[in-house]
Amino acid sequence: MSLVCAISNEVPEHPCVSPVSNQVFERRLIEKYIAENGADPINGQPLSEEQLIDIKVSHPIRPKAPSATSIPAILKSLQDEWDAVMLHSFTLRQQLQTTRQELSHALYQHDAACRVIARLTKEVTAAREALATLKPQAGLVAPQATPASQPAAVGAGGEAMEVSEQVGMTPEIIQKLQDKATVLTTERKKRGKTVPEELVRAEDLSKYRQVASHAGLHSASVPGILSLDLCPTDTNKVLTGGADKNVVVFDRREEQIVATLKGHTKKVSSVIYHPAQSVVFSASPDSTIRVWSVTGGNCVQVIRAHEAGVTGLSLHATGDYLLSCSEDQYWAFSDVQTGRVLTKVTDETAGCALTCAQFHPDGLIFGTGTADSQIKIWDLKERTNVANFPGHSGPVTAIAFSENGYYLATGAQDSSLKLWDLRKLKNFKTITLDNNYEVKSLVFDQSGTYLAVGGSDIRVYICKQWSEVLNFSDHSGLVTGVAFGEHAQFLASTGMDRSLKFYSL
Repeated sequence: MSLVCAISNEVPEHPCVSPVSNQVFERRLIEKYIAENGADPINGQPLSEEQLIDIKVSHPIRPKAPSATSIPAILKSLQDEWDAVMLHSFTLRQQLQTTRQELSHALYQHDAACRVIARLTKEVTAAREALATLKPQAGLVAPQATPASQPAAVGAGGEAMEVSEQVGMTPEIIQKLQDKATVLTTERKKRGKTVPEELVRAEDLSKYRQVASHAGLHSASVPGILSLDLCPTDTNKVLTGGADKNVVVFDRREEQIVATLKGHTKKVSSVIYHPAQSVVFSASPDSTIRVWSVTGGNCVQVIRAHEAGVTGLSLHATGDYLLSCSEDQYWAFSDVQTGRVLTKVTDETAGCALTCAQFHPDGLIFGTGTADSQIKIWDLKERTNVANFPGHSGPVTAIAFSENGYYLATGAQDSSLKLWDLRKLKNFKTITLDNNYEVKSLVFDQSGTYLAVGGSDIRVYICKQWSEVLNFSDHSGLVTGVAFGEHAQFLASTGMDRSLKFYSL
């Protein structure tokens, strides 16, 4: 009777027995198995090489298989093994072909499903846009006082009375916004193909120097100019808001004050010049937004859209609506003709003050900055938060959209400037400023070629390369506002040193 290895089922040359399973093994095979698994192959119990017991046999010669007793028999065995290998190979090829066909079918189904999902998503978006123009505006208070078609009431002294009730985003208003956006998008795409010939070149811009400084616009007893804007259609008309609660209109060419507008009870934090009318807007921590007539020198509307200080102001491209944001955590959309608040929204999940606001060039979306370092993008028609840009580590102090509508620049109290791609919804460039640099103002020129930063000093970057081409430190205090003249022919700035400065060749 011969011994048979429990692993190979062959007669072992060096037989040994496992005390764990009492099975016979070829020592060479069981040692390899133990080295890999550390257990008995029969019952899985732990086993080491030292436990193996050698078996002494007198005839370790393997007996020949009955079918391998002659050369023809051995050849027959080899032929049978070869045939078996070929049959197995053929079977594997068949299985591979079947698997390839199944994979191809699955990929086709996946591609078809993706196309169906894309079509359905497009249809849902179109249906939502169509529904937005038809459905009643949920959650908005209908007008209960003066109808929207009536002019605002005027109080004693010719000053407009405050109007605060919300009248809703009517289908007519939404259609007006949509029509304006369509026109602006078409014009912007045409302009984007060429750079204006009148635009100052970067090599000329780098040679700018201070050409004028005016320090008598605002009161010296409460120093500081906090905001700046230029008339879009005539950049020689300069608008400033001061810590002395006054709004001042200044003519750069004549070098004289056109109007000093008084009415706010606290400092003026934001100012905007209307592009087509002799009208300016201002906002203040006194919770009001005021509409001023430059020619009349008086306040024609007081919009009370907020319960706390107004921190940001932006005029819609139609010139008929104002966007405002406040420390009360709300942003509001108001009609400048009637002084009525059309809608007022807050992000209840955030629960923090809004610090700045700016319309996108097309006017259908806008951005707000928050005290907890978030930048939020909102859909005006749907009044929903459609994107968030985290990344800053301090309160957001300034935001600006590029004229081409693709880029958003943001600054915060973390001494950094971030550029965001609105198409990919991500940060593609971060400019680290000096330690403790305070960004107070950001503005692109009308062509979107240059970006000016106001704060601890004035810096101008050329877009796409994002390289610095200008740096001015002429203000003795913090720079609170920067603005480009037409075709960047000059640069204007205001600061806490109560001065308005101009830079040019």
